[in-house]
Amino acid sequence: MQRFRKIIFWLHLAAGVVAGLVILVMSVTGVLLMYERQILEWADRGYRSGPPAPGAERLPVESLVARALEARPGVHPASIALQSDLEAPAAVSLGRGRNLYMNPYTGEVLGEGSPKARAFFRAVTDWHRWLGAGEENRDAGKAVTGACNLAFLFLVVTGPYLWLPRIWNRRQVRNVAWFRRSLAGKARDFNWHNVLGLWTAVPLFFVVFTAATISYPWATNLLYRMVGDEPPPARSGPSPGGPEEEVSLDGLNGLWAVAERQVPGWRSLTARIPAGADTAEAPVTFTIAAGHRGRPDLRSQLTLKRTGEIETWEPFASQTPGRRLRSWARWVHTGEAGGLLGQTVAGIASGGAAVLVWTGLALSWRRFLQRFFSRRGARKQISLELEENA
Repeated sequence: MQRFRKIIFWLHLAAGVVAGLVILVMSVTGVLLMYERQILEWADRGYRSGPPAPGAERLPVESLVARALEARPGVHPASIALQSDLEAPAAVSLGRGRNLYMNPYTGEVLGEGSPKARAFFRAVTDWHRWLGAGEENRDAGKAVTGACNLAFLFLVVTGPYLWLPRIWNRRQVRNVAWFRRSLAGKARDFNWHNVLGLWTAVPLFFVVFTAATISYPWATNLLYRMVGDEPPPARSGPSPGGPEEEVSLDGLNGLWAVAERQVPGWRSLTARIPAGADTAEAPVTFTIAAGHRGRPDLRSQLTLKRTGEIETWEPFASQTPGRRLRSWARWVHTGEAGGLLGQTVAGIASGGAAVLVWTGLALSWRRFLQRFFSRRGARKQISLELEENA
């Protein structure tokens, strides 16, 4: 067991040294992204349409999309979303994170949201996912962050094994369970590394493991196989939105009314706008949410034929266990599955991970420096003894 512990220790140290700086970047950017949704909502508070006039009704969705096309010619809208909140604006997605906000009662174009806030979070996200690489180098950036995330998972799993005391008494447990004052240098870094590693191990495991399912198809397939499901085929093709394509809005109003009746207590309703040559006959897919976006169990998907017939109806409960697990993974990674508290826990854990990297690298540096100087001192002592004997 002592040899096994020694092997784990050196593997833990090597993984931390090799992947440490990338893990530090992902941890710091994870903290910055902690309250992204709330900050963007606050930044876009000026785009709310305000209380509607008595008796005012929302414009038909076909009219809203048509006005969006007039305001942004040359761009194909990817989707349109409305909230049950009567003061919330209609949001027409233009692709690549762009949303055109509109007054749902008058059709007035309100703008594309706070450009500075979105540019900031877009840059932070690029660093979090691809180390800031441009589009031509994103595959390489993703490969690096994915590999370092696996190293991070190994660190999170092996850390508690190394940190937990071999002798369980009050003093030993206190040394790894809470911060000690009046420590400096190596002793302080060792104490911080143990305490933060112990308290953040569980949330970090879920954050890092779910990140692996986002980075690697085999990790996603593992989720499905864990519950006995067959993994779905890989998706391909470009995402909706972007350059102008042929759009047919005929019948969208009627389909929207069908979707509203499907879940009477809906909180948000989003229609994906088909693009391509045969859009007049293409079915329309609706995402209906009865809760905030971090709750996939309150989201359903409805696909309607242009005649109004239901092609597919997929409430969360009807999905396979593997698909439900994969849906949760995305929101567990950001902590949004647990609402504001979950986001806070995930953000604190990411901040703790940044300190773990710093203290781990500091301890490794001191260990190698100490060995270097001790060996150098030993060689010098041997040389002196040889000179004296000569």
